[in-house]
Amino acid sequence: MLISRLSLAALLTLLSTAALSAESPNSLSADEQKQGFELLFDGSDLEGWQHNGNWKVADGVIERTGKGGDLVYDVKPVPDDFELRFEWKVAEGSNSGVYYRPGQYEYQILDNERHPNGKVADTTAASLYYCIAPSRDVTKEPGQWNTGRIVCQGTVIQHWLNGEKVVDIDYSKPDAKLTAAIEKLKKRGATLDSRGAKLKLQDHGDPVWYRSIRMRELSGEEELDQTPLKGN
Repeated sequence: MLISRLSLAALLTLLSTAALSAESPNSLSADEQKQGFELLFDGSDLEGWQHNGNWKVADGVIERTGKGGDLVYDVKPVPDDFELRFEWKVAEGSNSGVYYRPGQYEYQILDNERHPNGKVADTTAASLYYCIAPSRDVTKEPGQWNTGRIVCQGTVIQHWLNGEKVVDIDYSKPDAKLTAAIEKLKKRGATLDSRGAKLKLQDHGDPVWYRSIRMRELSGEEELDQTPLKGN
């Protein structure tokens, strides 16, 4: 009887631990593990991240706390072909960004309604900042969590926001509009073959929060989503 009780207690402990893990945003699902995702932030500390003391972890969330510069994942560079998933939220009027390639490749983080950048399409949330506007605004209100996703493979760049693909370009197939956007990217110091940057979360002087940051390297031959973008 004692053994049975001990076994039951151990089983309940395991089930409780598994349930907590499943509920944590800073964990990998079974499917993500199979796909090869790595967790870049475990919810407890900023090990592997470089900063100047102006970022902290509170309740499993990365928070910008003051001036000091960007938060950089220092363990290794972003792979040439990759998928990055993350969650973010802003305060009213906040601005930040996720940098993933050299020379200002930026996934914009923004309160579209209250920040001046929200008045220009190619600087709104989930844009390839200053270059490619999202197909439409699907952001949530400040204080609510948004899901972000960046997929880069070969000459394809995709930005996703809250489960919807909002940027999708293949720069091997330029048209007049894309050519103009590429020229704007060059003004920000980037070239189309820029690779090897470290992941960076921008300190733009505003409150911003991140969690659930995970990344995987792509094979270069993954079958990517090719459905058309939805417009407003």
